[in-house]
Amino acid sequence: METGLEIGNQTVTVWSTIYVAIATAYGTMYPAHKGPSSILLTIAMKKTTETNAAAGCTAAIRPRGRPLSFNRDAALENAMHVFWERGYEAASISDLTAAMGITPPSLYTAFGDKEKLFLEAIERYALGPGSAGPRALAEEPTARGAIERWLLEAADELTRPCHPKGCMVVMATTNCSVAAEHVQTALAKRRAAAMANIKSRIQHAVDQGELPGDTDAKALANFYATVYQGMSMQAKDGATRTSLLATVETAMRAWPAAAMKRRTVAATAVR
Repeated sequence: METGLEIGNQTVTVWSTIYVAIATAYGTMYPAHKGPSSILLTIAMKKTTETNAAAGCTAAIRPRGRPLSFNRDAALENAMHVFWERGYEAASISDLTAAMGITPPSLYTAFGDKEKLFLEAIERYALGPGSAGPRALAEEPTARGAIERWLLEAADELTRPCHPKGCMVVMATTNCSVAAEHVQTALAKRRAAAMANIKSRIQHAVDQGELPGDTDAKALANFYATVYQGMSMQAKDGATRTSLLATVETAMRAWPAAAMKRRTVAATAVR
């Protein structure tokens, strides 16, 4: 017996349908004679392909699965807020789907699973509310200006009433179990990358003479990253913008004196 033949995604014209019908009928009436039915089917396929090619048609791609019946971008935004507020493990599927306005099957279809949804939400946060640091490091002409701008903008962002308090990257995996180790590792890598950027910016300032040559760029980067993480924890606990701004002001006093200023002070002392 001949197996079923899939013509594919080509558009079947009327005459090719007739060929297929004749071939099928012939094969049914005369099962012992395979040749004619195979020949007719081959002709039908060839004619269809030639007609489509002449018309400039291409094979249609069949979509996999049903199209989404909801706004994926809005759903992701709402999921981000849930993770931001409750953390990764404390945010249940029912919490997420209720906030996103979708069913669990729709969540899995659109995002894969809870972990993938979380990592996508983290990426969204990094490109939105959490983007102040990278922008400051890239745009400010001095390292001191970059660090100060980052912390000042953080004091605003971490305490805004329109979204959960604190930094999502800092808070989302606090007190997670071993089951969330993969997620914790992903966020640790993201924080390490941010730290490396801060260190690089400070080291560039040392190399350019903005900071004294004996400045420990890694230690200084760790210090200000710790200040930021502390501000995030305080904001989560209810600290006000005014309180965090005072923290920034105090932290910036620890910034090393400029190289030229230090040499001037030393020369004055010698006199």
